[in-house]
Amino acid sequence: MPNPTSIPRLQLRRISKRYPGCLANDTIDLSIAPGEIHALLGENGAGKSTLMKIIYGVTQPDSGEMLWQGQPVNMRNPAQARQLGIGMVFQHFSLFETLTVAQNIALAMGPAAGTPKQLEPKIREVSRRYGMALEPERLVHSLSIGERQRVEIVRCLMQDIRLLILDEPTSVLTPQEADELFITLRRLAAEGCSILFISHKLGEVRALCHSATVLRGGRVAGQCVPAQCSDQKLAQLMVGESAALIGEYPKANGGATFLQVSGLNWHNPDPFGCSLTDIDLQVRSGEIVGIAGVAGNGQDELLALLGGEQTLPRNVAATIRFGEHAVADLRPDARRKLGLAFVPAERLGHGAVPELSLADNALLTAFQQGLVSQGLIERNKVESLAQAIIQRFGVKTPDTQTSARSLSGGNLQKFILGREILQQPKLLIAAHPTWGVDVGAAAVIHRALIALRDAGAAILVISEDLDELFQISDRLGALCGGRISALQDTAQTRISDIGGWMAGQFHSPQPQPAAV
Repeated sequence: MPNPTSIPRLQLRRISKRYPGCLANDTIDLSIAPGEIHALLGENGAGKSTLMKIIYGVTQPDSGEMLWQGQPVNMRNPAQARQLGIGMVFQHFSLFETLTVAQNIALAMGPAAGTPKQLEPKIREVSRRYGMALEPERLVHSLSIGERQRVEIVRCLMQDIRLLILDEPTSVLTPQEADELFITLRRLAAEGCSILFISHKLGEVRALCHSATVLRGGRVAGQCVPAQCSDQKLAQLMVGESAALIGEYPKANGGATFLQVSGLNWHNPDPFGCSLTDIDLQVRSGEIVGIAGVAGNGQDELLALLGGEQTLPRNVAATIRFGEHAVADLRPDARRKLGLAFVPAERLGHGAVPELSLADNALLTAFQQGLVSQGLIERNKVESLAQAIIQRFGVKTPDTQTSARSLSGGNLQKFILGREILQQPKLLIAAHPTWGVDVGAAAVIHRALIALRDAGAAILVISEDLDELFQISDRLGALCGGRISALQDTAQTRISDIGGWMAGQFHSPQPQPAAV
């Protein structure tokens, strides 16, 4: 446990940072003790990213003071932060896939640290010491996502690390990899290293962190000991409302099968991509099927084949069926006519055109819903649809003419999901529906998915968030190496089952013994 009487490792006093039209940080105070694991919580747009960038020297505050081990410091750039012993692991890794582990670490540390060959013994020693086994000679593209994260953390540990900042560190890990990470973090904290832990997974925060600071609207909304708070209490601190944010939803059995995938095989010509092998999958009308998996195990490829961005030859069109219709050879617009709606993983650029207005983005996939007549756009109907999406799904935006790029991630995701749901699809395929969104937006999205399910739609959700999948899915499976596990009722599935499937340990589902 950290010593509360010691000089804080890091202290922020009345830190403020303003951008045009936005006060990102408003007189924020934060203190982290040596050996403390401190959570930084907040909804999207609360100011967490800006504060991390200030601590790491990426940007400078407009006012306020930063103290490092009791001494004032002006953090000019990340190089200075690293010299002081501050390391940061971003949510999206910055590794060169065609280089080795040692080469990546050498690039990050600079020529003074030595050549990759000279660094190899220390990489092995540091990785063994903290239980994060790595082979310095391995090429990064051959590593799992969890192993790549180890490279990023070991890179930080190669210096005299005193503060480690982790941004959503478990979002791409299996449960077993997350448990191993927590063991490492607790060991680091026991040795006196301070850890700033940013996560939307409240259960993890409660299990791991000694204390938490909650940001809301750029200001400190509260501080707490996570282990003494429920998920509901933490969520209310973040969002500032008492509505049910963490819901329990009844499970459904579904009706007739609508999406049928049978013996799907597809070779990926991309050497860094993933090929699909013997994919069998059924989604019934009136149910949500959740598919877990660490990124890079065939999710993108399966989504492209189901959505029509990647088609198959006509002679194997029946590999994918929507009801009675063979569709594997059909393009996306033809599949939409048969009842498909699609929420891609990438919001800007795939789900929405950044420069276009929300109204025009509503038209992009809903043009078959009576919005175009004899080749002419019915502007009033487009405007009405955009207004309906904004109102029903609580999208925070000035008006329908606002560009998509100006919305926060959570609001844009609500808009995209609303656009698809209001088309009343027979099949909705949603990739990572709440990736990086705050707990309030996630609750809105989950309720919308459940309502669509209850209206009779078949829903397939592909996500790396196991808490989300257990919460909203009626049946569960996992992808690993381009193969899919058998589906199992959520009520009969344990976290350890999913973790095993994500690691490729497939077996026939075994029903759990009934409670006595």
